[in-house]
Amino acid sequence: MYKDSRDNKRDDLAWEEIATEHIIKNEWIDFRKSTFRFPDGTVFEPYYSYSRKDYVVIVPFDEEGNLICVRQYRQGIREVTTEFPAGGIERSDGREYGNGKENVEEALLAAKRELKEETGFESDDWTHLITVPSNATIADNYAFVYMAKGCRKVSGQNLDDTEFLNVEINTPEYIEGLIKSGGFQQSVHVMAWLLAKESAAL
Repeated sequence: MYKDSRDNKRDDLAWEEIATEHIIKNEWIDFRKSTFRFPDGTVFEPYYSYSRKDYVVIVPFDEEGNLICVRQYRQGIREVTTEFPAGGIERSDGREYGNGKENVEEALLAAKRELKEETGFESDDWTHLITVPSNATIADNYAFVYMAKGCRKVSGQNLDDTEFLNVEINTPEYIEGLIKSGGFQQSVHVMAWLLAKESAAL
């Protein structure tokens, strides 16, 4: 019979980090090599992990119910992708990296800023959909996912020096097709769409 792990009285699965080397640590990333002791006492190394900024992902609907998307180059897969607006959270406490502890209000400010900077759109109707680890296997940052409805064009783009992206408006049906064909290639963005679609009862 299946037993929910939350029924356990104690958690004996945690690893103990017994040594850490910061291979690269700068304003962009803290890339680490660690040594862990497993629950059975076995010591394992190396295990690589990293810290980066927490970030926001926005699923923005315009006033006609279409999706405001961006096209940009993603160096990880060496392709130009279609995705939703997104960006890092600038921490009010001055820390370089996030840890999922920002409150939703602080993340919402970042979401509003990123939407306007990347697309020139604003919204007065925001919904926080989920906060989820970006990649729980090797990273400790979190994605704060929002839906914005009734977005209206108020300005041009205001991009960072390293941002080169185009805005495009897509129908929900197009996004659905793109996901099914493997053309919508950011996994958190796919999850964001599924949650937004459910929330908006599309």
